[in-house]
Amino acid sequence: MTASAPIATLIVPGRDIAAFAPAAIASLRGQTESRWRAILIDDGSTDDTGAIFAAAAADDDRFAVIPHEASRGLGAARNVGLDRVDTPYVGFLDGDDELRPDALARLVGTLERTGSDFVAGAYVRTRLHDGRYRSGRVQPWVAAATAPERLATTLAAHPRAVSNIVAWSKLSRTDFWRDLRFPEGVAYEDQVVAQQMYTRARTFDVIPDVVVDWRLRADGTSITQSRSKLPVLRDYLDALRGGIRVLHEAGAREAVICRLELILAMDVAPLLEIAASHPDPAYTSEVDAFIRELRSLPEFADAAPDPALAAALAW
Repeated sequence: MTASAPIATLIVPGRDIAAFAPAAIASLRGQTESRWRAILIDDGSTDDTGAIFAAAAADDDRFAVIPHEASRGLGAARNVGLDRVDTPYVGFLDGDDELRPDALARLVGTLERTGSDFVAGAYVRTRLHDGRYRSGRVQPWVAAATAPERLATTLAAHPRAVSNIVAWSKLSRTDFWRDLRFPEGVAYEDQVVAQQMYTRARTFDVIPDVVVDWRLRADGTSITQSRSKLPVLRDYLDALRGGIRVLHEAGAREAVICRLELILAMDVAPLLEIAASHPDPAYTSEVDAFIRELRSLPEFADAAPDPALAAALAW
């Protein structure tokens, strides 16, 4: 391998993100580590996303484009990209987010030093404010997963790592994905895979560096902003269940407790709030059934909710 040969591939899926794709592409071009290639996957866009991706590839041969005539979803798009990777390392970037300039250098450098299966960094949300998307602070659950730096660690040694459930804040050895793929046809496709990564890894690294700016779209069209829709809720709850199941089956009791604590703190309360005014009683039924499932878990007693939530649920 020559010094200029690519060592990492970034898989960048997107659908109808023409307003944001140029920033994602620019964030790749601005990396201080230049030995990368990117697979841009236009997942059936009806806007100019495909044209923006094609222009990037025409201008810079580090970009390649895979078009989908109809949308197949993020899971399928990422899997198509994974089948094309021929570099030692692989990572993901959603086409409406942005990599920090030193992200790839920091992630690659860490793995080259430790030999771990993957490295996970911190991330922040960006929200529209005064006409511009501005970065917020590292949220407590992200900090708990990524700070302080831990090299060549394990789930047993660092169970709070499971709070970092996104695909796009990590860089992995490509061989690690040999028998690992994303579920297809569902939303929240990265949550179960993230827990599989933690339970399968020989060792992994966590670093407190912010590597991604995660865009919270002002128009409310991202999946994470659509939980009031019943089909999205069902995918969401299935992903939460699936992640817990992976940890439970691996015997990772402390990690299950950490995951339950975060779900109770960050997921249950907003869902109850939506359910309280939702016009479809099926929504409330789905949320109530999920809470009953959580309470039936043997680890639940050690993951008590905060007093306010406990009072709201009359626990």
